[in-house]
Amino acid sequence: MKAIIQKIIQFRNPNFKFDEALNSRALFQFIWIQVWNMIRGLKVLFFLKNPKGMLLGTGVTFFNISKIHYGKFLRLGNQVYVSALSKNGIQFGDNVSIGAFSRVIVSTSLNEIGDKICIGNNVGIGEFAYLGGAGSLEIGDDCIVGQYLSCHPENHNYQDITTAIRHQGVTRKGIKIGKNCWIGSKVTILDGVEIGNGSIIAAGSVVTKSFPENSIIGGVPAKLLKTRTHE
Repeated sequence: MKAIIQKIIQFRNPNFKFDEALNSRALFQFIWIQVWNMIRGLKVLFFLKNPKGMLLGTGVTFFNISKIHYGKFLRLGNQVYVSALSKNGIQFGDNVSIGAFSRVIVSTSLNEIGDKICIGNNVGIGEFAYLGGAGSLEIGDDCIVGQYLSCHPENHNYQDITTAIRHQGVTRKGIKIGKNCWIGSKVTILDGVEIGNGSIIAAGSVVTKSFPENSIIGGVPAKLLKTRTHE
């Protein structure tokens, strides 16, 4: 039984192998949860969409689903909310996993709709993430992300001291995260930032500027600590 289930999982993750210490009761419970997640994934059929092996936890909600596009084996944890109120929608690649209680939201306002969110293939993002897409958010293939990631591709204007900040509009540049990045837990990334391929961001960092490929960064605000190439 374990070998059969392992083969099935390897369709989504070719490198997956059960730990030898895994007991049968835990395996049965895991299978039970995945079966129900797959059944919940079938609800997108009501919107004339192909589930493509989608796995949905309890309480997953979509808004403006016609602008949500996804590849094979999308996995959304319990209570995830995905809102594609946007110009260019939300795109999930193959084998994307978003942890429980996360929010994937392009826009929250009807008067200044945001751009897009694009998440590449084989991306795993931990629980309680907030992924905003007002000025566009792009996350490259094969990124791994800890809990509480927060991305904000938008800034409020505040220069006029005689006018309430909320009435001064916003600026939007967008956020781009390259391929094969490792982002620790509780990282915040602000508008205009570009992170190069293969970079690592330490837990708790606040990233306010861009960094090139293979950077290892950390701090508040984040700075270059070293590079993976030892340059």
